[in-house]
Amino acid sequence: MSHSNQRVVITGMGVIGPLGIDLETFWQNLIEERSGITELDCFPPSPLPARFGGQAKCFTGDIADFGPLDKSLQRAIKKNQKVMCREIEMGVAACQLALHHSGLSDPSARDPERFGIVYGSDYILTRPEEYADGVRVCLDENQEFCYEKWPMTGRPQVNPLWLLKYLPNMPASHVAIYNDLRGPSNSVTIREASSGASIAEAVSTIRRGAADVMLAGATGSRLEPLRALHFAANERLASSRDNPAEMSRPYDASRDGAIIGEGAGAVVLESLERAIARGAKIWGEVVASSSSSVGAARGTRDNIRLAIRNVVGLLKERSEASGIRFQSDQMHIHGCGKSEIEGDASEAAGLRDALGEADVPVAAAKSYFGGLGAGSGSIEIIASCLALEKDRLFPVLNTRSVDPRCPIRLAQSSDGPGAAFAHVAYSSQGQACGIVVRKLVSA
Repeated sequence: MSHSNQRVVITGMGVIGPLGIDLETFWQNLIEERSGITELDCFPPSPLPARFGGQAKCFTGDIADFGPLDKSLQRAIKKNQKVMCREIEMGVAACQLALHHSGLSDPSARDPERFGIVYGSDYILTRPEEYADGVRVCLDENQEFCYEKWPMTGRPQVNPLWLLKYLPNMPASHVAIYNDLRGPSNSVTIREASSGASIAEAVSTIRRGAADVMLAGATGSRLEPLRALHFAANERLASSRDNPAEMSRPYDASRDGAIIGEGAGAVVLESLERAIARGAKIWGEVVASSSSSVGAARGTRDNIRLAIRNVVGLLKERSEASGIRFQSDQMHIHGCGKSEIEGDASEAAGLRDALGEADVPVAAAKSYFGGLGAGSGSIEIIASCLALEKDRLFPVLNTRSVDPRCPIRLAQSSDGPGAAFAHVAYSSQGQACGIVVRKLVSA
């Protein structure tokens, strides 16, 4: 506990998503207001509920997408890609990019015993083709499936390592093994709240003295066929438009549903003392975090309002000790902004409950790429870190008439980012998490 006041900073970032797989391209797309929502080509559209989404088309899974790697690390990752689904591949790539960006990709630059990882994901569904061969050999002459054939004939056709491709703890496991990270390791699966919760846990790990450096973030996808069907069955999707770039409209009066997508992000966190000692570039200091979980009464979404109010209220309280005020000239808020009809209204009401009369601009990067599941938060946090660095805030796309039920001020291109930001995210089940990051002040 002697380390409880340890300051923790961000020294590396990696992004895989619809707006790019390098930070420069990602930032340029944001400030030039280019949408990453396009026509999907990752599955046949006819039986599935969406034609458009935030697909990370720039990520092919080629080893070059994982960033600069030495030959032995290239071989290790390529060999194990056979037990990685796309979500896991994206998460591993984001972590490797963040490591390189931090200057800690060389093993000689880190102490493996003091370097750990906390990484989030969605629950990951198996792709149907994993069972295709087994099902095929169980068909009778009428092409009907014979259940009695499955145990002895069908099941042996399934790859015995199939489960490794879909376990949500595997992104952290792969990255730790490839990079010999022997410090604390954990995985978080609470949908959109996963990124913030992972970062909060990683910061806590450093503060309590269990590690000096941590990787954190999350990966997610709603573009896997079964996941897309499941999402559409439980949440309302946006209607298709002639211009798909206009489909995501957070907090707008005309919004009509969420947009599915995929992506991953990662940040390197380390103690301020260590970062200064090695001359690292510092992208921000994590000064506060909070979380809440509120169950929903049948037929209502008030739980989202309460969860967001709890999270932002705690962030305000904990940030004031560091001199951060939730005021328009000092910071911005990066909202969840899913473009959901009830979700956006509940989130915005929760923000207003906590903010009172404070007129803080609210950004929403999902207007650029849609909902990426667990991966959304880490990419949004990286976007706001870049905004602090560039002293420029990207506007919310497509929101031309704010819904009266969303009593917040949306970020415009004329707004400054301030010297800090609060990121908040929630799941439809009422789990919420938030963090506050500020520009580094004198040590």
